[in-house]
Amino acid sequence: MAEQRQDKAVLISETRRRFEAEYLPDRADKYDARDVERLQQDDQWVESFLVWRHDVMDDTLKMIDESLQWRKEYTVNDLTESALPKCLFESGALFLHGYDKEGYKLFWFRVKHHVRDPKQQLEKKKLVAFWLEHYAKRDHGKPLTVVFDMSETGISHIDLDFVRFIVNCFTDYYPNFLTKIVIFEMPWIMNAAFKIVKGWLGPDAISMLKFTNKSDVQEYISGEYLPPHMGGTDSFKYSYPPLVDDDFQTPLCENGPIASEDEHESKEEIESDTKEPGELSEEPNQKKMNSVEQISKSEETDKTEIKPKNAKKALTTFKGPLLHISPAEELHFGSKESGEKKCLIVLTNVTKNIVAFKVRTTAPEKYRVKPSNSSCEPGASLDIVVSLHGGFAASLQDRFLVMAAEMDQSAAAGVPELTQFWKEVPRTKVMEHRLRCHVVESSKPSSLTFKESTFNIPAKPNEDLHMQITHLLQINKRLQEQIDRCLWFQQLSLVLSLLSVTVVAFCFYLAYVQRS
Repeated sequence: MAEQRQDKAVLISETRRRFEAEYLPDRADKYDARDVERLQQDDQWVESFLVWRHDVMDDTLKMIDESLQWRKEYTVNDLTESALPKCLFESGALFLHGYDKEGYKLFWFRVKHHVRDPKQQLEKKKLVAFWLEHYAKRDHGKPLTVVFDMSETGISHIDLDFVRFIVNCFTDYYPNFLTKIVIFEMPWIMNAAFKIVKGWLGPDAISMLKFTNKSDVQEYISGEYLPPHMGGTDSFKYSYPPLVDDDFQTPLCENGPIASEDEHESKEEIESDTKEPGELSEEPNQKKMNSVEQISKSEETDKTEIKPKNAKKALTTFKGPLLHISPAEELHFGSKESGEKKCLIVLTNVTKNIVAFKVRTTAPEKYRVKPSNSSCEPGASLDIVVSLHGGFAASLQDRFLVMAAEMDQSAAAGVPELTQFWKEVPRTKVMEHRLRCHVVESSKPSSLTFKESTFNIPAKPNEDLHMQITHLLQINKRLQEQIDRCLWFQQLSLVLSLLSVTVVAFCFYLAYVQRS
């Protein structure tokens, strides 16, 4: 593994060297300087080009050249919501929502809402680029699954130029960014058109095409992220404004919701305003989403219980510029049968200042997080307890987002100060790290589960003791069942062995009697 990483580092370095020597001198004016700077600094971006082109250097350099020229032509770095016509967002033809069964984000193209219009074709293509860039920056290049929902469509909706643009975005401009293309209920009249699309994809990407209907689409996307007309149960209805951002919401703290001052203000504004409540609850730039939602007084006292030296460490750690986060990628929850409903996120402040943090999730109704919004002292570690609420079970599609930003040394870290801080801190100063859920049948040592550090988590004594005793009794019961099964198999083996010996002895006896 170390050798592979070293070889990859050499390839990345050589790619940069050749690009700067062979392409940059003659074509610098065709590139956005910000993309050139990113290429020189972002190893992951360069590596994604190499992976998509199978480490063939010439093909990789050609793709980088085409991608950077395209990015400048479409002003990708400057695409904003306000730079595009509002009617394109309102149509609901393109948006991000939900996850497939492998945990990849879904990029929806509702074909029936697409209307061919040569006058708006460029803006529509920029809308595609906007969504892809919006997600690429937010999730650092994590791949997407594209869904072509072709229900209720016909020949009038065919726009091969636009489809080709979407395909080219993934094959030529956004390397290693596509997992699969799920095509739902393609009309038979479009078979000829999609034969052309297959030609655009090339041999490597053809295997990514998945033609589905209502009976088999759930092989790739679970029902919770499929609308009813596709056989699912997702009640999501696209609307604009605000911009759809259904990913991360602030969960309730473990002790239940206690509204902050800003939340009370928001409620008063909702009552006195004509805006619909949904607009306020979904818009990330408004007060409610920027406030320190649902923080309890007990979260403030958690800061005094930080244990810099004795905090439990996971086997994997994400080393960010402000916080080290353990585990690095996955929170391991048990299935309903195994019953493991709690685990830990350990944050370690590696700066010389106080770091404010908050935890958000894609499924706020499922989880309780304590503390969900607080701060961490310089050099200290803090345990965050993530627990499943009620009868909910963890899902592979569930995600957690840890947001962190450095505060001034002199700044206070109480509820009002944190509320104001998150309102004012620039987006560029916020560190973000995403964690996904992993459901296991039994607890794994690589995960920082709740039971591994039960005695290090501040909780109510009676509840904690009861939980520990119950957990120990469950473990004891499982061990006893395993021992009983082992003894039963041992006894069965002994009986079978004796029976075999008896049969063999009887056979010898019969043979002896026949001879005599």
